[in-house]
Amino acid sequence: MDDSPRIARLQQEMEHKGLDCLALVPGANLLYLTGLSFHLSERPIVAFFPVDAPPAIVLPALEEPKLARAAGELRAYSYTDEEGPATAFQQACAALELAEARIGVEGLRMRVMEARLLERYAPNSHLIPADEVMETLRICKDAGEVTAMRRAVAVVEAALRSVLAQMRPGMTEREVAGLLMGEILRGGEGLPFEPIVVAGPNAASPHAVPSDRPIRPGEPIVIDCGAVMGGYVSDITRTVAFGGLPEEMMRVYEVVRRANEAGRATVRPGRAAQAVDRAARAVIREAGYGDYFIHRTGHGLGLEVHEPPYIVEGNRLPLQVGMTFTVEPGVYLPGVGGVRIEDDVLVTPEGAETLTLFPRDLIVV
Repeated sequence: MDDSPRIARLQQEMEHKGLDCLALVPGANLLYLTGLSFHLSERPIVAFFPVDAPPAIVLPALEEPKLARAAGELRAYSYTDEEGPATAFQQACAALELAEARIGVEGLRMRVMEARLLERYAPNSHLIPADEVMETLRICKDAGEVTAMRRAVAVVEAALRSVLAQMRPGMTEREVAGLLMGEILRGGEGLPFEPIVVAGPNAASPHAVPSDRPIRPGEPIVIDCGAVMGGYVSDITRTVAFGGLPEEMMRVYEVVRRANEAGRATVRPGRAAQAVDRAARAVIREAGYGDYFIHRTGHGLGLEVHEPPYIVEGNRLPLQVGMTFTVEPGVYLPGVGGVRIEDDVLVTPEGAETLTLFPRDLIVV
């Protein structure tokens, strides 16, 4: 067994699931277990975590120096560009005795390229989607992870505050998004996603892309952004306006604000994730805007900006202490505009702590 606590927990979970090995490609799961970050590219990288032996990794020789920083020891099978990956995969699969093995893989990340290499060099093996194995390990955050998320929140809120002070009518959505990216990168380690800054009719699309459209007074401006610190992310949305909002949009704003509050107030250990969605959605439905709340109430946060638990109808997963997720109800009126208010929430023994502290009353720029 491995002496890394996270890998030891992984091996216990794999044994429970009847897996002989877990094969991970670059991404959050590999980062969580090893502290190593690689890009998915045309050069395949696969790390192997056997249930009863130390882990190994197939990787390009040019990436091998990173292994000195790994949490725990990884036996390396490297290859050059001239050699290609075939021999390294053959050697690794033979050494780990993966023929006829039950190999867990990431259904959401593993590509056909890596899967074909495993099928070729681990003959008669069975590739089994095993995302839930890593979900079990990652879904509840420890104190260090929460501290990193607090730092990510502080960075993005400082950036948002700075940009709001610089905004003027007539600036384009893209200009504001550019300012926001610069401010986040000035204080943080990276961006978990490109900021959404959309106004007027564009704000009626939850995932609209910033355009060259000038922002006008009286329009709702939806700003959705996040930061990365220590590998962990924040994610916040606020809706602001130049000079205030028309009567109906102001009414919508208050409905969404109350829905956000109701969702956050529902968070308790032991309650189903869907209960939070139901609480927020009920406020919007009772106000007559139920048909215009067109997405789930939230998603988990951590090393990824979207990860379990998902705050959606049908998810009966009980909330547990240490889970972190967003509460982000919204109302989107086609051709008019939209309002979304998003906060990051931590489940605590007493209920919940809202990590994002930015004001939720309408900010008039």
